[in-house]
Amino acid sequence: MLKIAVGHSNDPDSLEAVNEVLEQCQNSLSGEIPQAGILFAAFDFDHELILHRINEVFPNIELIGGTTDGELSSVLEFQLDSITLMLFCADDIEIRAAVGRDVSKDPFAIAQQTIETAKQAISAPLKFCIATPESITTNSSAILNGLKSGLGSIPVFGGATAAQRNGTSDYQFFKTEVLSDSVPILLFAGNVLFSHGIAGGWHPIGKRGVVTKVEGNTVYEIDSRPALEFYQYYFDTFATDAAYPLAVFPPGEDKFFLRGSPTYDPELGSLRTSGEIPLNSVVQIAEAEQADILAASRTAFDRAWETYPGQEPAAALIFSCCWRRWILGSRISQEYEDIARSLHQKLEICGFYTYGEIAPMQENGQSFFHNITFVTLLLGNR
Repeated sequence: MLKIAVGHSNDPDSLEAVNEVLEQCQNSLSGEIPQAGILFAAFDFDHELILHRINEVFPNIELIGGTTDGELSSVLEFQLDSITLMLFCADDIEIRAAVGRDVSKDPFAIAQQTIETAKQAISAPLKFCIATPESITTNSSAILNGLKSGLGSIPVFGGATAAQRNGTSDYQFFKTEVLSDSVPILLFAGNVLFSHGIAGGWHPIGKRGVVTKVEGNTVYEIDSRPALEFYQYYFDTFATDAAYPLAVFPPGEDKFFLRGSPTYDPELGSLRTSGEIPLNSVVQIAEAEQADILAASRTAFDRAWETYPGQEPAAALIFSCCWRRWILGSRISQEYEDIARSLHQKLEICGFYTYGEIAPMQENGQSFFHNITFVTLLLGNR
């Protein structure tokens, strides 16, 4: 039987916050001992103290997580400057953590080896992976490709860790360690059920183009012309805008993911995007109203609920993009509130605002790295 507990505190004192979170979780668990957990924490906390305190209460717990640009849960809903923890208890589900260090040296190979390390400790059939990778100094798409290589058809979910007010560093958590330049993962195996839904709210508009020259996160040419001209066709300015991302249709896919382009080079006419775009992808400019963005969070949740393979899920993990928070401004709390109002049962919910989201674009599809997207992952067992 799967039992999940969530704690959430906005106390500014690190020790008081983690003690409050642990007390909430212990009350929900009623004496059961969790085998694994995920911690999401704002940037300014004493993360080492928090991780060691969790390990004191639950020794050797398989724990991952990272820093955020906002946190949410079924306890305190949307918050800034808080910590939230989800714990997993199950006697028929295997959950194992692993971490890849110095991942920027070789993102693909290190991520792939991280999967292999975690798989060695698992005997049951694999079901899915949750990852909270580095996001600022490393190619997140290359990390994801390495994870997928190690997993085969097993899907990956999660979000890239964030920095909030500090754009130069983010942190990842693995057991009692506070890391940077790493990729922590949790592998789930055995009698676990899951479903997911994603939505952004943006709609492709105007002409389509084909990415004809790209290197890493830099798009040099669309339709064999400088990539920036693709934006200039619609906007009388050199500047790209987070409110108008690219809708990217990868080769062989009929659905698109969103890719933001926060910086550009006016001399080269290139775009620096928040994640790779595969060569020969079809792209379009995308636009959205605030109402569309808000509606997308409920759409993602409803899609996960409609495809859940069991009777009732036990919990939901949510990964939403920091750009959504910035664009929605004071309305950001509605993302969670709209979901909460739709619930007719108790559901443990935990999540964070990311620097990029990870999920398949459709059921049984391969996982992609997204921007400006809302991802819901529902969990339960038979």
